[in-house]
Amino acid sequence: MLEPETKEKSVLIVDDSSLILERLTEMLTEAGSVQVIFTAGNFNDAAQSISENEPDIVLLDIQLQSEKNGIDLLRLITKDYPAIKVLMISNQASEYYQRLCKNEGAIGFIDKSKDFDLIPQLIGELQRQ
Repeated sequence: MLEPETKEKSVLIVDDSSLILERLTEMLTEAGSVQVIFTAGNFNDAAQSISENEPDIVLLDIQLQSEKNGIDLLRLITKDYPAIKVLMISNQASEYYQRLCKNEGAIGFIDKSKDFDLIPQLIGELQRQ
């Protein structure tokens, strides 16, 4: 009897800072909470990666170095890929942005300046859900 195929758990990290991309990749790799990590620095690269790879979770910054921002990408994901969980990660952690992102379908919001080190733990919890 064939065993069911299991998809490797994957995360796409979207941030315009290469330092943040590198650090989050290191943290998630060390934590062992995901098998595959993709990165993108702008809206277009992220949209292409989502289309090609359909990651389980997207870690998404609001500010991106492109015409469209992270909230635009959040809207695209929730509309076209409802199974993907989106966790916002931003220094713009005002109540306004937190509420806006939640209303647009984000499952959570991480303030990079305060809770950055909690991201691997949160990803592990999301993978078990």
